[in-house]
Amino acid sequence: MRQNGERWRAPYATDPAACRGRLIAEAASPTRSDFQRDRDRIVHSTAFRRLKHKTQVFVHHEGDHYRTRLTHTLEVSQIARALARALGLDEDLAEALALSHDLGHTCFGHTGEDALDACMAAHGGFDHNAQALRIVTRLERRYAGFDGLNLAWETLEGLVKHNGPLLTPDGRPTPRYAAAGIPAAILAYDAVNDLELSRFAGPEAQAAALADDIAYDSHDLDDGLRAGLFDLADLAEVPFLKGLLDEIEHLHPGLETSRRVHELARRVITRFVEDVIAESARRLEALAPTSVADIRNAGAPVIAFSEPVAEADAAIKRFLYARMYRHPGVMAVRARAAQIVGDLFSAFCADPARMPEEWSAGLTGAEEGRVRRRIADYIAGMTDTYAVLAHKKLFRETPDLHWSPESRGLPLAEP
Repeated sequence: MRQNGERWRAPYATDPAACRGRLIAEAASPTRSDFQRDRDRIVHSTAFRRLKHKTQVFVHHEGDHYRTRLTHTLEVSQIARALARALGLDEDLAEALALSHDLGHTCFGHTGEDALDACMAAHGGFDHNAQALRIVTRLERRYAGFDGLNLAWETLEGLVKHNGPLLTPDGRPTPRYAAAGIPAAILAYDAVNDLELSRFAGPEAQAAALADDIAYDSHDLDDGLRAGLFDLADLAEVPFLKGLLDEIEHLHPGLETSRRVHELARRVITRFVEDVIAESARRLEALAPTSVADIRNAGAPVIAFSEPVAEADAAIKRFLYARMYRHPGVMAVRARAAQIVGDLFSAFCADPARMPEEWSAGLTGAEEGRVRRRIADYIAGMTDTYAVLAHKKLFRETPDLHWSPESRGLPLAEP
């Protein structure tokens, strides 16, 4: 019998002893598995540190208590490890995937990605998952023997397939990529190290992807309430959340608002995590996998929400989209942030030498697409603060990104 929290390895877990290896062979570590080494390389990367000053929803100066890409990533990592431990998966691989899943995000959150995608429309567009792959296979330049981080095959597979397979079994792009096609960076890497784009990722990658959904459902509700974009009464339009709020009121009548918000956030995480564990156990029992290959060949996710909780997840996302991500105040800041990204891109296209020498070197006479991809790489790596400073150096006026939403009275400490 296992006590709660004890580790065990299921036969369908990804076994580090059977790791498919790295593109560039390296000697094994005497003290760490390949997946532990991957986790450590990600944590020590420049791209990971930059997440500290990259937007989640609110830009950095709107408050020290809103999530950033880094704090979001840490929350995802915690949830991914919890799922992996409960389901007998490799915790180190799940953690590595959680820590790396947002490395490719730009400054200013999805606004920066959309702006760069528009700037790169004639040259393959911009996709943050593809950018994460570029970072860990090319753009990080730290090691003597290779560019990138030279991560294990399983880590790269899970990173690329964060949203599921990229190709259908007959080789066509899945709906997510039907319009724009598979990003060129992914296809180029796949050509030299086959990531099996038509198969599902291993169970640790599936767990990390769900941990991402769980984390941002919970913390975006928390941040939106803190910002005053909506209040607790508004959440009653989502039946799942109304049930949780009723439960809190029954157990703790008259609880102060800040504590009610925290009780709600922790219940969202708990219910979702417990549901994933129960539903995944049901699917695993039905599939009876004896290896990780059985998970990849299942034809559908094995680590998953149940149907009722999947609908609750979708309902929360619909609420947040309407009330938070498309709030007029948020949209106004997004427009100004997009202008900064567009201005920087135009300025560097006009004169690539305006970029630091390490980025502009070798671009004289280069093909236009190569120049623009280098510029996109440079801008994508910027933090919010660096992008604003770079704009101020090049332009007389820089859009003001300050927007201080009124707090609804959520004290951070006792009076």
